[in-house]
Amino acid sequence: MDSSFSNEFDVIVIGGGIMGSSTAYQTAKRGHKTLLLEQFDFLHHRGSSHGESRTMRATYKKDYYTKMAVESSKLWREAESEAGYSVYTGTDHLNMGPVGSASLKAVIASCEKNSFPYQILDHGQFTDRFSGRLGIPEDWIAVYTELGGVIKPTKAVSMFQALAFQKGAVLRDNMEVKDIRRDEARGGIVVCTTKGDKFWCRKCVVAAGAWTRKLVRSIAGIELPIQPEDITVCYWKIKEGHEEKYAVGGDFPTFSSYGDVHIYGTPSLEFPGLIKIILDHGCQCDPDKRQWRPEPDLDSLKEWIEGRFLGLVDGCAPVSMQSCMYSMTPDEDYVMDFLGGEFGEDVVIGGGFSGHGFKMAPAVGNILADLALAGRADGVELKHFRIGRFEENP
Repeated sequence: MDSSFSNEFDVIVIGGGIMGSSTAYQTAKRGHKTLLLEQFDFLHHRGSSHGESRTMRATYKKDYYTKMAVESSKLWREAESEAGYSVYTGTDHLNMGPVGSASLKAVIASCEKNSFPYQILDHGQFTDRFSGRLGIPEDWIAVYTELGGVIKPTKAVSMFQALAFQKGAVLRDNMEVKDIRRDEARGGIVVCTTKGDKFWCRKCVVAAGAWTRKLVRSIAGIELPIQPEDITVCYWKIKEGHEEKYAVGGDFPTFSSYGDVHIYGTPSLEFPGLIKIILDHGCQCDPDKRQWRPEPDLDSLKEWIEGRFLGLVDGCAPVSMQSCMYSMTPDEDYVMDFLGGEFGEDVVIGGGFSGHGFKMAPAVGNILADLALAGRADGVELKHFRIGRFEENP
């Protein structure tokens, strides 16, 4: 071994969030010597993989995500079984919107193409099912499916890190990567940190979340259009005496609403008596210079809550707000591809998960591990996730 290197690995994964941790678990599980590097403390709150809950659903406007979500739901359960504890609580899922909603039509078409079971509820059927809990306007409908749920994000990241460690992976936090370069003398990749550490690997996976754009720009001069957005997660008070109607242990679903604005939420789970209802939009930011509490469009949220929750959720103001990060691409599709150029297929990029990636982490980890170790991901149509698409559609 070259003494100038701290250590040598088959795979180095950069980024200890949910995608990097899932990828490190996969590569270690397959018997490859793996190093997971995180620039901050593990389980930090600066990125996209912390907090109290994420939604599980398979109802997508783009049909290629439905198959991925179904696969992920199975992989979540397999990882839980291996870990010995749960991070994912299953519920039903509800999409609702105006009768002529293009979003709902696309969701239905996706379900049809994937033979994914669903039920359409008209206003009367919706009212019967959610009587005394939730309402919609008379000209709205809903798409109801059985695959939904709530994932505990920080616990889930910890689970994949623990499983990776059990499989032999080395985990190092507070290790900011400043350079990735090809080893011209012997082949492979050299990863350098700001602390002066140098690691060698055969393959490298970059899954740095909101910092992916900056890192790729610095190492390869490529400008990936991955825009960080700071969003505000809002929790609203359920009026006293009605808490059980919206609890995750009952039959209240995770939900998405396609009206003038896109709003989504989860049943009450993390904070007793509070329900998470969020506007699916944030403020563009630099991940190193964020405000930490951007002001959401509370007027839209208040109006929506008052019109849907029958006065049983206090829509005057959220009682708690938390900051989280999206990494948005122009088409809201992921980036899962080889970096190319001088790096060829030895550096894989996973990023731009655009506010709807967390649920897919087990499948994404599989795909990124496949790309790094085999140079392909069988059964996955990667054209939607290639870096080159941005050049084709600037």
